[in-house]
Amino acid sequence: MRTSEFDSSSEDEVGEEQLAPFHISWLPLTIVECSQFLGICALPGCKYKEIRRCLQSDVDELQNQGVQDVFVFCTRGELKKYRVPSLLEVYQQRGFTVHHVPFPDGDVPELEQCFQILEELRVCLESGRRTVIHCYGGLGRSALIAACLLLQLSLTMTANKAIEILREHRGGGAIQTVKQYNFLHEFRDRYATYKESRGASTERSVSR
Repeated sequence: MRTSEFDSSSEDEVGEEQLAPFHISWLPLTIVECSQFLGICALPGCKYKEIRRCLQSDVDELQNQGVQDVFVFCTRGELKKYRVPSLLEVYQQRGFTVHHVPFPDGDVPELEQCFQILEELRVCLESGRRTVIHCYGGLGRSALIAACLLLQLSLTMTANKAIEILREHRGGGAIQTVKQYNFLHEFRDRYATYKESRGASTERSVSR
């Protein structure tokens, strides 16, 4: 596998769809014995190169589809670059619960940050809240987090199967970089180590 196969520069892929309705991919979590759906989408209102989306229309569509919680993985710098610097504030004004947990495009979250995101996602889904996650294109970071959620919710799910499922729902560009690919394949071992360390630290604090 060459690094170029997971190139994160997906700017050209959505240029001619700029007038299309805002699209949310609803991933059915019944595959991991959860009755909810997780929404994955690109950045609403993005204006970059040939992409010219309307923020108001895109946020209207999120509301029309009953979205209550939005997880945003873009950095503030990205929101400015893609000309939606006030996106988080717009979400709040429209009544969404905003979870802003940024990490760089093409990269992976810190382990603690990843498990924070997954914990907040599970709380939303278990509470029956209609939840959407997005980064810039909804292909790299968002697909990575969704795949990690599948691995966390099902012991029989494999990294390759999770990637396959995400690519079925988001297209062949889902999981974009070698770093993201490797993170996913190492996720379960890292998660087990993390839980053990959390358990040990909890025991220490209780024993005091």
